[in-house]
Formats: sequence, C-alpha cells, structure tokens
Amino acid sequence: MLKLNKRNLLQKAAVLCLAASAGAVCAQADYPAKPVRIIVPYPAGGTTDIIARIAANQLTERLKQSFIVENKAGASGAIGTQAVAQAAPDGYTLVMGTASSHGINSALQKNLPYDAVKDFAPVTVVANTPNIIIANPSVPVKNLKELVALAKSQPGKINFGSTSPGGSPHMSAELLKMMAGIDMTHVPYKGAAPMLTDLVGGQIQIGFDNLPSSMGFVKSGKVRALAVTTAKRWPGAPDIPTVAESGVPGYEVSGWFGLLAPAGTPPAVLNKLQAAVADAVRSPEVAKQLRDLGAEPVANAPDVFARDIRDDVEKWRKVVQTTGVKLD
Repeated sequence: MLKLNKRNLLQKAAVLCLAASAGAVCAQADYPAKPVRIIVPYPAGGTTDIIARIAANQLTERLKQSFIVENKAGASGAIGTQAVAQAAPDGYTLVMGTASSHGINSALQKNLPYDAVKDFAPVTVVANTPNIIIANPSVPVKNLKELVALAKSQPGKINFGSTSPGGSPHMSAELLKMMAGIDMTHVPYKGAAPMLTDLVGGQIQIGFDNLPSSMGFVKSGKVRALAVTTAKRWPGAPDIPTVAESGVPGYEVSGWFGLLAPAGTPPAVLNKLQAAVADAVRSPEVAKQLRDLGAEPVANAPDVFARDIRDDVEKWRKVVQTTGVKLD
C-alpha cells in the first residue's frame, strides 16, 4: 500500500511539473501579454532617452503591446539601473543601459548598488554613437588643436560641461585632459538639455555630449563642433574630425545604448526582444532615423552584448586607475 501511494505521488508530481513547464513555455510564447516598461536612468531629452523612445515605438509596433519609457534619473544612472536589477526577471521591466551605467559606474562608484555583469541579462545594443566636443561660438577656437592651445595658455580657466558626473562625456573630457596635458574645470549637469542650454547661453565655454542630443544645435549653428571621440570620423557627421587626427593620437571613446533585462529573464524572452529590435533597425526608415541623429544601428546578439559589457567594465577600470578621476 505504501509503495502504491508513493508511486501515485510521484506520478502526480510529474504531471504537475510538466504542467508548470508548459505554462512557463506558454507564458514566454505569449510574451508580451501586458505593457512593458523601459527605464531610462537619465533625464528626458538626452541621447539615452531619444534612442529608448525610438526603440519603444518600434517594439510596440512589432510585438503588438505597449512599451512605455519611464525616466528614473539620479546618481549618474545608478538609481534607475538599480531599479531594473531588482525587478522581476519576466521581461516586463527593461533598462536602456549605456557605457556609463554598465561600464564607467563599475569603475568610478565604490558603493554601486548593482553588479553590471551579474545582475543583468543583456538583450541587444540598439545603437552606437560617438561623443562630441562642442564650443560656444564666442570661444576663439575653430578646432580641437586651437582649444588645446588655448587651454594650455589658460590652465584651469576654461569651463567645460558634461551631461552627468562620471558619465561617458565627462570621462571623454578627463581622458582628453590626461592625453593632451591640459587643465579645464568641470561643470557637471543633470542631463544634456540643461548643459546645452548653458553652453548656448555662454555660461560655460565647452561641452562634452553624446552626438545625437547635440546634432540639432550643431546644424543650427548654436554651437561649434570641434571633434568626435571615435577612432574614425562618424558616417553621419563626416565633416567633423576625430580627436586622434586633431593632435591627440591614440585617443578613442565610443558610447553604446542597449536594452537589458534583470538576470534570470528567460532566454526565449531575450531572443524575442532582440529579434524585434534587429528587424526594426534593419528597416531603412529606422536606420535613417538613427543615423540622422548621429547614431549607428547595431542589434547584436545577447551573448555578444554580454561579452562587450565585461570588456567595457575592465577598460574603464584601467582608465580610472590611470587618470585618478573621482566624482565631483
């Protein structure tokens, strides 16, 4: 009798397990069955926000469910990023991560409340972009060589703004200072919009920004483009020289913007999201939209994205150790 009861229990357990597995598979197949949040860990109006909204619109169209962008700024992206790290791993809360949130922060913030590698399941990079060095038109420099010469003649007197302390644009400036042997004074801002407002208004002289959020100001003549930070000239702005060709050989910084989910999110969900993003950026209209902003569409695989994050963390740790930069 005991053997029969045990056999019955095992059979029932097997049926329940099979049903649970089928339910999980069905849930993944039906994904997304409700609205999905994309957390942008920076203020509205910046490059991360712009690219997140493009991605959200495309995912909404392709997956027939609402993808809603929510700005949760603070602590150089750490607050919004932490919120996603702690969210349920079901694919309904994503983050638009950056080289700052998932690379620089790991090197610069001693008590970072998340692990950029262990706490996330990468989906895909949506786009890459250079940073750009821009000047108020009243500053008597027309290119980066002239800026370096001016900064050397006036140590510490030139003010430069960045979109956040410890962000990719800020670190681009610190690397330039180190490699060019110049001293400029950092004025940190909470986002691209207030920094650009003050740059146009003359409150600061120089700005370091992601290219997409500055392109409109460059095209309108409100600011002067001096250089991009990538190793090669950017296809969307071929007239703007690189830092390396402007007298600082070996200089290179590039930014990425990618979707990540909490660690433990089912691979089927990650792959479904990645396929939808890839389909979007392959379309001529979306690719053109990104390139017109100064961004290059990517849509790489989750495992490739994960490897790149690990490499980025190591790279920025070396830069921070070499420059000795600290958060203001």
